[in-house]
Amino acid sequence: MIKIGKLRLSSSCVLSPLSGVSDFPFRMINRSFGCELTFVEMINARSLVYKNKRTEKMLSTMPADRPLGIQLLGNDPDVIGRALEIIDKYKFDIIDFNAACPVEKVIKRGEGASLLKDPHKLKKILKVMVDNSKTPVTVKIRSGWDGTSVNAKEVALYCQDAGIKGLFVHGRTRVQGYSGNVDYNIIKEVKGALDIPVIASGDILSPELIKRMFEETGCDGVAVARGALGNPWIFKEASEFLKNGKIVNRPDIHEITDTMIKHLNASIDFYGEIIGLIDFRKFFIWYTRGLHDMKFLRNKAFHIKSKNDMIGVINELVR
Repeated sequence: MIKIGKLRLSSSCVLSPLSGVSDFPFRMINRSFGCELTFVEMINARSLVYKNKRTEKMLSTMPADRPLGIQLLGNDPDVIGRALEIIDKYKFDIIDFNAACPVEKVIKRGEGASLLKDPHKLKKILKVMVDNSKTPVTVKIRSGWDGTSVNAKEVALYCQDAGIKGLFVHGRTRVQGYSGNVDYNIIKEVKGALDIPVIASGDILSPELIKRMFEETGCDGVAVARGALGNPWIFKEASEFLKNGKIVNRPDIHEITDTMIKHLNASIDFYGEIIGLIDFRKFFIWYTRGLHDMKFLRNKAFHIKSKNDMIGVINELVR
């Protein structure tokens, strides 16, 4: 069980916020396979304050979509404070702060992983969040900026001093991005230094790798990101493997196509047919990873203009 403030999670695997991916349909599909805690997409605090319409759409949810977290991005304590006032009405279960995003445009604004170079400023921001929120505050960090400045333990202690209730740590530096080896040792050091839950991320791609993360770091939980793309089954499989050491059979083609159609319908219900179809295209690619001779059907899926035609293409997978 993971305890973050008053929130109690029976599952040790949570779904990370993924930009351009973690919408309501995606979250609900993953929940249907055992995911408990999910997040809306990463939200820029300034866009929220200026009432960007796309940002407001990203906050859309329903009662069944719980427990639910929100992850804020920013570097101005005043703007973040104003953003907290706005999101208070949404009653999220966790407010996470992103000090891990490695994307260049984010770094240039002094946001995301750039804050790893200024732990004092990061602590100041988190203190504002903790003091102005009734919701538990967490933070996501990386192992460091680069190989010469692996300072996750130091940064994590600053964060804990600010009063956060949990910490997410990705075992790669900003320079690594999402490539290279995950540093299990630094995650273990962070866990050993803190009194709050530590949720680890980095290569959480299979039940075996999830178990390895727990065994090598002693973390309290893991955050699934890329491992859930076209693969909501990872939550059910990981749960069974961690409890019983049992490898669950991968879904057959019929379960895959059934899930694809459910996801397509949910996307169209949420966005409308035109935007829903466009949004689903990337998921079509992810769901069909590992299947043979997909080039023709993927190309066909990217030119579909109706729901029925997309269902027809999905059904071609079983022929």
